[in-house]
Amino acid sequence: MKEKITIIRDNSDSRGAMAALQWAAESARQIAIQTNTAIIIVRDGRRIRVTAEELRKERDSRTQ
Repeated sequence: MKEKITIIRDNSDSRGAMAALQWAAESARQIAIQTNTAIIIVRDGRRIRVTAEELRKERDSRTQ
């Protein structure tokens, strides 16, 4: 007989994890801009190389 495993998720942990991931992504973008290096991100399921210049343009367009 197979055992059934039930996972109970606590939404507060999920929200905290998502916030941490968003913070890490923004931090990686900022470091890439400061060091003039590219990062690899996933967009629409595809890996894309984003240069520091492209990150600067994205950042500047968000602040306008």
